[in-house]
Amino acid sequence: MVGLERSILPAIAEQEFHLAARAAVLSFIVVFGIVKAITNYAAGRLSDSMGRKAVLVVGWIVALPVPFLLMWAPGWNWILIANALLGVSQGLTWSSTVIMKIDLVGPSRRGLAMGLNEFAGYGAVSLTALLTGYIAAAYGLRPQPFYPGVGFAAVGLCLSILVVRETQGYVRTEIRSGLTEAKGGLLSQWEIFKRTSLTDRDLSSVSQAGLVNNLNDGMAWGLFPLLYAAVGLSLAEIGWLAAIYPAVWGLGQLFTGALSDRTGRKWLIAGGMWVQAAGIATVALSRIFSGFATGAVLLGIGTAMVYPTLLAAIGDVAHPAWRAGSVGVYRLWRDLGYAIGALVAGISADTLGVQAAIGLIAALTFASGLVVALRMRETKRSIGGP
Repeated sequence: MVGLERSILPAIAEQEFHLAARAAVLSFIVVFGIVKAITNYAAGRLSDSMGRKAVLVVGWIVALPVPFLLMWAPGWNWILIANALLGVSQGLTWSSTVIMKIDLVGPSRRGLAMGLNEFAGYGAVSLTALLTGYIAAAYGLRPQPFYPGVGFAAVGLCLSILVVRETQGYVRTEIRSGLTEAKGGLLSQWEIFKRTSLTDRDLSSVSQAGLVNNLNDGMAWGLFPLLYAAVGLSLAEIGWLAAIYPAVWGLGQLFTGALSDRTGRKWLIAGGMWVQAAGIATVALSRIFSGFATGAVLLGIGTAMVYPTLLAAIGDVAHPAWRAGSVGVYRLWRDLGYAIGALVAGISADTLGVQAAIGLIAALTFASGLVVALRMRETKRSIGGP
């Protein structure tokens, strides 16, 4: 569903709705990020009270009108409404799948499980971004590129209702059997929020890295297509570039998640942030397709190193009794990165230019890796070593 927008929505903003300011063009990412972040936090709590499957099903119901709004929106505000609904849907569905996979696997395979989950998601984002780029090049920006979204929402809802089973029983088994050595006890929602956001050096390091990771992803989502178009690339070429980054990201997670189970989390996260920074800087300095593609590959590799490893680290540290809540808080901060990244990128692009704005995000990403290197401990040890 996110891949539907990845390669063409900035072009729709400029060509159909005549939005000139970069901050206005990126407003759809701000809305998506804020709504998704808040929904992530709620999803963590609802998964404990309602059950994981119920949250997943509701999330897909919310997704049903999104492709129709994107197809037929008469004004930009309708695009923003569609992205608000998309944010609610993503917050509920992706949070519940993450929590369910952590429920299903033992402590020794969390990285592998997160890698598989994120591979499935971002592999689909990549393929859909490529598909919509080609459809837009052949038939125009609307409505045809959004037709696949109708099928995505329908299939997601049917699978959730008919195939997916509830996983809360696995959490109760894990607690009873003493399979975890994570920091334990029943905690209030405020204590979970405080630990994950600030006071626990490991959880808070993970949260800031997640925020900066999605900050640069929000920038890439909004500014990269504008930069590509400014140097004269076609919609099909922009579609390829929009696909390369999540494709490398998605495929890489098949290996990096499992690698973190063996080698640990900390240096994969710190190193991944630095590789991301190098990729973003490469895009900022390039003016031709091959340079942009190289930067996209580096950004995908760095994100693959970071994304499943961050979630696995949360699972290492948080006790099963409050793990879903901690995942919700982490995902709150992580997806606020979309909104913050779009705001910072849009404002700085309007004042400094697109390339300077991209360079600024590269510097912030490098600094986030330093925070992890200096503050975070190796969380894999807390569950008994590799």
